[in-house]
Amino acid sequence: MQIKENTVATIEYTLTDDSGEVLDTSRGSEPLSYIHGVGGLVPGLEAELEGKSAGDTLKVRIAPEDAYGERDEDLVARVPRSQMPGGADLEVGMQFQASGPDGGEVVTLVRVEDDAVWLDSNHPLAGMHLNFDVTVVSVRAATREEMQHGHVHGQGGHHH
Repeated sequence: MQIKENTVATIEYTLTDDSGEVLDTSRGSEPLSYIHGVGGLVPGLEAELEGKSAGDTLKVRIAPEDAYGERDEDLVARVPRSQMPGGADLEVGMQFQASGPDGGEVVTLVRVEDDAVWLDSNHPLAGMHLNFDVTVVSVRAATREEMQHGHVHGQGGHHH
């Protein structure tokens, strides 16, 4: 069976940046299972996996516009320190869950001043080329329940 819309693909992957640093990997843990065509992967990787079958391997470099987008400096904002959680020792690189116009998002603290902090709500991988080394482990039809819920159930998938 080939990977196409409404199939569950299970993949092993390693994600590296252009310097070769490993950013994420499934190696050494459970492979990743996702429903193809529902936005579970970055668009560029999903497009590259289309039509692949169990046992196929691929190495692909995904451009920022087909991954997490370009960086948008308008998403870096100065916030009064008084709006930050009380008692926290604030350090550059810390990440916080924040509520935004599109729901919850992760923001990264990029600068600390006496009376304010600068928060970046760009995805941490925005503006980067992503290099994937992928092996397709299996492909199967998604169940009706998985399609209704929009995610994979069972091994490698979502657990309620």
